[in-house]
Amino acid sequence: MEIDFERLIQLQQLDMEIRERNLFLENIPPQIEEIDKKIEESALLSAAAKDKMTGSQKIRRELESEVKDIKSQIGKYKRQLNEVKTNKEYTALLKEIEESEKKVDRLEEAFISEMLLEDDIQKEIKTAGQRHTETQATLTREKELLFQKKSETEEKLRVLGQRREELLPSIPPEQVNLYLRISHKKGGTALSPVTDDFCSLCHVRVRPQVLNELLSAGKLILCENCGRILYWREQKAETEPEAEGTEAKAE
Repeated sequence: MEIDFERLIQLQQLDMEIRERNLFLENIPPQIEEIDKKIEESALLSAAAKDKMTGSQKIRRELESEVKDIKSQIGKYKRQLNEVKTNKEYTALLKEIEESEKKVDRLEEAFISEMLLEDDIQKEIKTAGQRHTETQATLTREKELLFQKKSETEEKLRVLGQRREELLPSIPPEQVNLYLRISHKKGGTALSPVTDDFCSLCHVRVRPQVLNELLSAGKLILCENCGRILYWREQKAETEPEAEGTEAKAE
């Protein structure tokens, strides 16, 4: 069977480009998801800093309320001092007042500590907010670029698909079917060039007789090892630079 190598090679190149671009499109949703996740994590860090301030303010309010209640109780104890009739009761009240005042001192110290933390928390909120703004801007740009590339890739796929549809009718159906069968079995690569007497894909040497047949006529020849369609690739482009280098040395 004489085979139209040129068009089959074009078909394989188109299919490889289509496959590569489809793979790119498949990878876009996970990338978008990862970007959204990073934006969310950045927002959570910023929110955590604000929550820390909210928590500190809540603690201060609770401390203030507790101090107020204890001081109110101390006032009652002091008023009761004028009403007690025994030294024992008087001593007990003094002890209660003393313990309550010590507790007030501890609570007020805790309140001051929380107040001193406010400056640090404010700085943390500012830093986290700025970082989130910058991160969000950067990641949003990355996201927009991905959507742009997605749109460009979809348009390129449309063009490639159209070129493929235009190419198929020019190739004999039996050759298209053979190409598709081998391509399906071999991971999308049905044709393999012969380079230096070797199949370029499985790297097995092509027998001289087979090589002669390949060079003498455009016959269908399958690699005896991997089963792909073999075709001869000219080596001129690879040898010319060498020749130029030799001439330069001779000069």
